[in-house]
Order: sequence, then structure tokens, then C-alpha cells
Amino acid sequence: MTTNFDLLCSRLEDERKRLIEQLQTNIHSIEERREGNSFIKRGEEEASEVAELEKSLALEKQMKDLLDDVERALGKFERGTYGLCDVCGKPIDPARLEVLPQASLCVNCKEQQTRDVKGRLPPVVN
Repeated sequence: MTTNFDLLCSRLEDERKRLIEQLQTNIHSIEERREGNSFIKRGEEEASEVAELEKSLALEKQMKDLLDDVERALGKFERGTYGLCDVCGKPIDPARLEVLPQASLCVNCKEQQTRDVKGRLPPVVN
């Protein structure tokens, strides 16, 4: 399988633009809600708005994290290291890059990272 790096770079640039626009929209929406919160509300309304705000902030964090990944991948294009695993330095499978152009780890290193993180989690107490 031949990887079209120019196409992947273009997809990453489009994704960066989309994420920046979404973040700006989300931030604007949060600011509007805060400004509209100048009068005292009943507990139920306030709780609902707090829940919505928390959801918006979580979505914003998720978008910022994805934007960081996209920008890191674009930086790798500039340095000539795009498509190489950040851990082992081996080429990332082209099929993985097609699905996830911002991937920075090969499948083996990603699986190892996932196992390591799972191994550090405390056991679930029922």
C-alpha cells in the first residue's frame, strides 16, 4: 500500500482548521452562558446549566488534546519524521495513518502504552 503523504498532510491541515473553528464556537458559547447567568436561578435550572458547562468544558479539553495531536503531526511533516513511531522510530503502518493521520505511535508501541496505563490503574472496588 502506497501512502499519499501530501493527502494526509492536507487532511491534517483541514482537521486543524475545523478544530480551531469548533473551539472558538465552543468558547463563545460558554462565554454567552456565563454572561446570561447574571440573575439568581432556581436550584434545578442552575444544576442543569452547571452540567451543560461541565460537558462543554470536557468537550473543549478533548478538542484541544486532538488539536495538539494534529499540530504535533504537522510538525513531524516539517521535520521530515512524519510516519515514524515516536517510541521505536519504526514506520507506522500506512493503514493506521489512513485511519488516524495524527497517529504518533505504531500499533505495537500503542498497545504497550495502553497495557502500561492499564497496569497503573488502581483496582476497581465494588
